[in-house]
Amino acid sequence: MTEHALGHTGDVQTPEVTARSGGTIGPLRSTVVVNPARVQQLAELREVVDAALAAAGWPAPDWLETTADDPGTGQARRAVQAGAEVVFVSGGDGTVRAALAGLAGSAAALAVLPAGTGNLLATNLGLPIDPVEGVRVAVAGGRRQVDLGEMDGELFAVMAGMGFDAAVMDSTSAKLKARIGPLAYVISAVPHLFGRPMRVQVTVDDQPPLRRNARAVLVGNVGRLQGGIRLLPDAEPDNGRMDVAILAPRNLAHWVVLAFSVLLRRQRVPRMEVLRGAHVVVSSDRPQPRELDGDVVDPARTLEVTVRPSALWLCVPQPDSSPDLAEGS
Repeated sequence: MTEHALGHTGDVQTPEVTARSGGTIGPLRSTVVVNPARVQQLAELREVVDAALAAAGWPAPDWLETTADDPGTGQARRAVQAGAEVVFVSGGDGTVRAALAGLAGSAAALAVLPAGTGNLLATNLGLPIDPVEGVRVAVAGGRRQVDLGEMDGELFAVMAGMGFDAAVMDSTSAKLKARIGPLAYVISAVPHLFGRPMRVQVTVDDQPPLRRNARAVLVGNVGRLQGGIRLLPDAEPDNGRMDVAILAPRNLAHWVVLAFSVLLRRQRVPRMEVLRGAHVVVSSDRPQPRELDGDVVDPARTLEVTVRPSALWLCVPQPDSSPDLAEGS
């Protein structure tokens, strides 16, 4: 067990329960924050989760539903105030990201029960889709204290992006995602492959700014995209910094080489430059689509990210010391 996984860091409280991998812990108080618009069989989910927690000897959880006015932040905050030690979140990436603001800086651990189509954080945690298995992950006691990114006052756990990736997410229909899953993003990406590059200036910490012609700039806390594609293999969620990928393909051949290099996990990926830092400012020559953890946000000419170290506790299925959150799942 690594020191950073258990110790007190900054203003973040250390959970009263000893974090470990393997073996059950508890019983703990828990709350389930659920997005009824994303969970089609809510009554069945509730029955399954309640039964799984009861089998582990945990008390029945509180259940809080998100609303159009409050997509998860207020519910997560109320759960913490009520004494929840584990907060299960069932919904898409947007629901999970909204809950981060209510959990950041607290001793409560986030446990993700995937229910959307992208499920970026779940992909990077190596979490199963089956809610019973998701409950078992939380009960087993694997915990990881990770950094969060902040952009325009909003928190994210996975990745912020400007340019191509955000444009693809914005153009991918919900019906197509529901029908074919992550493949929908691949289909939606084709019309954007030949778009006009953006002229960007990228400043990382106190380093001199870099000026590039780029198709996308991604700031990642962890390395996996939709479908488990590992774009940033060296990204670590608890090192106080984030990896910055500048993608600069100029034609279809460049895209193909870049894609295969990523898929084959080659050490060097052509047309991709990677930086690392705690404060990242990306400025474009014109407004660009932007995204946070797979959610499209307002277009702008700037993407500014600041790291909030050790801001969140996660329930994870692998050893706390593994650099890759999904490894061993």
